[in-house]
Amino acid sequence: MLISNGKQKLTSFTKNYKEAVIEITSGVWFVFGVGHSNAIFIEGATSILLIDTLDSLERGKKLANIIRNHTEKKVKTILYTHGHPDHRGGAGAFSESVSEIIAFEPKMAELEKTAFLKDIQTLRGARQFGYALDDNEAISQGIGIREGVVYGEQRAFVSPTTCYQQDKVIREIDGIQLELVRLVGESEDQMMIWLPQKEVLCCGDNYFGCFPNLYAIRGGQYRNLATWINSIDFMLSYPAKYLLAGHTALIQGKEKIHEVLTNYKNAMDYVLSETLKGMNEGKNAEQLASEIHLPAEYADLPYLGEYYGCVEWTVREIYAAYLGWFDGNPTNLHPLSPEQKASKTVKLMGGKENVFAAAQTALKDRDYQWCLELCDLLIQIDIDKTILEVKATALEKIAEYETSANGRHYYIACAKELRNKISKEFPDNDVVL
Repeated sequence: MLISNGKQKLTSFTKNYKEAVIEITSGVWFVFGVGHSNAIFIEGATSILLIDTLDSLERGKKLANIIRNHTEKKVKTILYTHGHPDHRGGAGAFSESVSEIIAFEPKMAELEKTAFLKDIQTLRGARQFGYALDDNEAISQGIGIREGVVYGEQRAFVSPTTCYQQDKVIREIDGIQLELVRLVGESEDQMMIWLPQKEVLCCGDNYFGCFPNLYAIRGGQYRNLATWINSIDFMLSYPAKYLLAGHTALIQGKEKIHEVLTNYKNAMDYVLSETLKGMNEGKNAEQLASEIHLPAEYADLPYLGEYYGCVEWTVREIYAAYLGWFDGNPTNLHPLSPEQKASKTVKLMGGKENVFAAAQTALKDRDYQWCLELCDLLIQIDIDKTILEVKATALEKIAEYETSANGRHYYIACAKELRNKISKEFPDNDVVL
C-alpha cells in the first residue's frame, strides 16, 4: 500500500515485536520476538512438547536455553505448524533429545516441475524478504524481526517423523491432550493445534497481526482465499481463551479472540466477494485493484494494516486464479510484444529524449510510479545508464511510501541491483539527472 507516510507506519508497527517469554497459563510458555517466528513450549509429565522451532540454528539454541531456564525436562516432541523454513529452521538445536516430529501432508500437492523455478523464486524471495538490505533499509520483515539468515545464521532443518494424511488427529502425548487439525490457509499443510486442557489454540500462520500475504510477490501457487476463510470459521468454533499465532502477539480472552478472528475473516471475505462481483461485471484486474479497498471498519483496525500483504495484490491474484490471464478484451488476445509497444509508444510521444525528459520531470514532481513506467518504456528500446539511474532513484523514493515490508524490500533490492548493473556495465560514463 502506497501512502505518504508509509515508512513511518511500518516503522511504528515494527516496534510491536519486542522479545518476551510468557507463561500464559500453567505449563504453557509463549516465546515472542526471539526469532522471526514464534514458538510455544508445553510442559508434559516427563518432557517438553515444542510447537515450532524459530528460524535458525542459532535462534533454536537460544530457544533451548530459554526452555532450560524454566524446566529441566527435555524436548521430546516437536510439532510443525507448517513447513515454511522460518518455523522449522531451529529444529537442529533439539536433535539430541527429540524422539518425534509431527506435521501434516499438504492438502494439495505442489505443481509438478515447480523445481524448475528454483532460481527465479530464490531471487524474488531474496528481494521480497530484503536479504541483501541492511537493518535501516529493511526495518523488519513485516510479521516479525528479520530472519537469522540475514545475519549469517544457518538453518538446521529436521524432517518430520510422523506426517499425517488425514485432516484431524486426536492424541495424548506425555499427559497433554492435543487435537491436531489440518486447516489450509497460508499454506496447504497448515496445522491448528488445540489444547483443551489449557484452552489454548495455536493457529500457525492462519492469522497474522496485519493483513495477510494472500499473494506472495516472490511467486507461488494460489492461496485459496475461500478455503482460508472457512479455516478461520472453523477456528471460531473452538472456545479458546488464548490464541497463539505464528508471528504476532498473544490474543487473550474468548470475546476478544472472537472479535479479532471475525473481523479478520470478514475483511478477507470482503476482498474476495468484491473482486468476484467486479469480475462478473466485466472489470479487469487492474480496474479492480485500483477500486477495491478495505472499508474503514476493517482498514482502521491495528491488526489489519497492510504491513505484510496488500489488498491490491490480493485482488490481482484472485482474478488470475478464477479467470486466468485474459481480461476479456479482444485487443489483448495477441498483443504487441513489449519491445514493439514501447517503440511505437515512445515514437508517438515524440521520441526518447521527450520521454526521458518526462521521466525526469515526474521524478522531480514525486510522481514516482509514472516515472517508473516511463523508464520501463525506454528500457525496452535501449538500456542506457541515465535511464537506469533515474529508475533506481524512483524505486528508492517510492519505497518510502510503501507500508508493506515485502513491497519496500522489493523496491530497494531492485534499486540496488540496478546500481550494481550501472557500476559494472557503465563504469566510465557520467550521469546527469
